[in-house]
Amino acid sequence: MKIISYNVNGIRAALKKGFIDWLIAADPDVICLQEIKAQVEQLDLTLFEEAGYKYQYWYSAQKKGYSGVAILSKTKPDHVEYGTGIESMDHEGRNIRADFPGVSVMSLYLPSGTNDARLQHKFDYMDMFHEYIANLRGEIPNLVICGDYNICHEAIDIHNPKMKGVSGFLPEERDWLSKFIDSGFTDSFRFLHPEKQVFSWWSYRANSRANNKGWRLDYAMVSQPLHEKIERAVILTDAVHSDHCPILLEINN
Repeated sequence: MKIISYNVNGIRAALKKGFIDWLIAADPDVICLQEIKAQVEQLDLTLFEEAGYKYQYWYSAQKKGYSGVAILSKTKPDHVEYGTGIESMDHEGRNIRADFPGVSVMSLYLPSGTNDARLQHKFDYMDMFHEYIANLRGEIPNLVICGDYNICHEAIDIHNPKMKGVSGFLPEERDWLSKFIDSGFTDSFRFLHPEKQVFSWWSYRANSRANNKGWRLDYAMVSQPLHEKIERAVILTDAVHSDHCPILLEINN
């Protein structure tokens, strides 16, 4: 099973930059999207159907032009879960899950901490999300959580490890991610590439992407029962439809 996760920073903008041609060439079985910034009625869904993704599940934020996640699949999932049931999380459209035989795939867009209020919201979300996943794993042990976590985990995951006072690399955020992994998940990319420095997000400022001054914010976390089934994990830096690039996970399902 080939899974791709991509924060597109606006699916309509990405479509204008050749997203569909890229999607056909990349050919994942399932693609998880974050930050779609669109309502479903604003999209031409036939574009995705013609690319091979008949089964489309879009979960938009209540606020138009903001946040939102989606899962597109070549095969029909057994069940799709929109949101978490936690209102403070769900009105921003940050979680959607598709259950397939043997594996459930979640698209996650964790908040960023752009100011003090949003940083507190991020911490609250992280705590509630961790508890939600701990309970969910009792029901669904085979879980892949793909998406933009908005956290660099280790010094190798950021171009300048001295940026310890910036949200995304705060000690509290990194500690949370360590605890999340320790609760029974594998960071698939770091598992296969323990010393490789590759980023998945670059600021639009100061020519950051050209200078590779980036951050690794996007992860495919694999729950422990699927750990041995990880075959490939790659960050697809050549895709340029967004300030993020997609990540790829292949599991032997």
